[in-house]
Amino acid sequence: MASAVEQLAKNANWGALAKASELKQRLLFVLGALLVYRLGTYIPVPGIDPVVWNEIFTQKGGGILDMFNMFSGGALQRMTIFALNIMPYISASIIMQLASAMSPKLEALKKEGEGGRMKINQYTRYFTVLLAAIQAYGLAVGLESMQGTGGPAVIDPGLFFRISTVITIVGGTIFLMWLGEQITARGVGNGISLIIFAGIVAELPRAIASTLELGRQGQFNFLELLFLTGMVMGVIAFIVFMERAQRRVVVQYPKRQVGNRMMGGESNHIPLKMNTSGVIPPIFASSLLLLPLTIVGFTGASGGDFTSSIAQFLQHGQPAYMLLYGGLIVFFAFFYTAIVFNPEENADMLRKYGGFIPGIRPGKNTADYLDFVLTRITTIGALYLVFICLLPEFLIAKFSMPFYFGGTSLLIVVTVTMDTVAQIHSHLIAHQYEGLIKKSKLRGRRG
Repeated sequence: MASAVEQLAKNANWGALAKASELKQRLLFVLGALLVYRLGTYIPVPGIDPVVWNEIFTQKGGGILDMFNMFSGGALQRMTIFALNIMPYISASIIMQLASAMSPKLEALKKEGEGGRMKINQYTRYFTVLLAAIQAYGLAVGLESMQGTGGPAVIDPGLFFRISTVITIVGGTIFLMWLGEQITARGVGNGISLIIFAGIVAELPRAIASTLELGRQGQFNFLELLFLTGMVMGVIAFIVFMERAQRRVVVQYPKRQVGNRMMGGESNHIPLKMNTSGVIPPIFASSLLLLPLTIVGFTGASGGDFTSSIAQFLQHGQPAYMLLYGGLIVFFAFFYTAIVFNPEENADMLRKYGGFIPGIRPGKNTADYLDFVLTRITTIGALYLVFICLLPEFLIAKFSMPFYFGGTSLLIVVTVTMDTVAQIHSHLIAHQYEGLIKKSKLRGRRG
């Protein structure tokens, strides 16, 4: 009997070691996949003069190009096969979420369970290919019209260049979409978010070096540099605090008799995040506001042109840009939160399972109460996003800080780090929990 117990204990230990080894393999897979992604950001698109393109990009930077280049980890500036990065997939996913909220057919498909979710994912992939093809073709046409001091950006323009560029860039986007899904399934964390995170973090050393170079050139002294560093650390701490903040709505379940036993009677809560919309509002707002600047940069419109006049008011640091940017962030924060969380559906779900909020009648009153609470915390969350995103704008206008210290990049880096660490922690807790269960079974057999 003792030998049998010892064998079971040995098996339990081997099981715990196997689980720890599984987590290690998942982490190594994530690192390997991100390494492949970073290597791909240095494989250039055929037919482009890299010296001329780098000169053109430097001249035309400052608009939406910088934001896309930040998300692509510098791939757009180098014009590589990952120039569009995973942005077409993100755009397709957001559009599909909006369409699911507006289309009864897609909404019914989403409620069908795993099968419906797989169909929606398939539609998202098809839409990603379409968006990537359109953007890649527009990029190829734009590249053909660009000239630098060293000559044209495209060595041999024409139909073959456009077709090869579309195939190359769309292929790169599809590969990143597949790679992100593989990271999610076989690694730790959300694959798409980790790809964007890796791109931003990889460019941070260059941004820090640029900031130190500005300090060396005398644009700000040591105390100002120290102040900016402390402010960045403070903003990161504030982001962590706000992303973890939530309003817990208490839910009570009544007691009910099942046979000779009383079941239920416990209380639970609905966690409502302070920032339900995440980084979607800053991304959408930046895209809309910086689009006129990019159009002017590519077309070379004159100063008297109407588009050029609008773009002049939408430069970084201008009051019009600040007001519109903040207003659009607030709008998208409420809009996206309304799509993600439906108070009526949650109220119906509570009533279906017999739950109720103390002091609130089930049904419509519960839905109205949830909507009231959600509106108040979303207001706080929207103001938090406005503060985080506009504070770097003031710093850019005042100290000419690099674009990578913007609020959107900080939000992505901090939130993805928190989510990944939380998933690793949940894996470790699950392994410890399984080990405790096996130990309790062994003690039970000994007794």
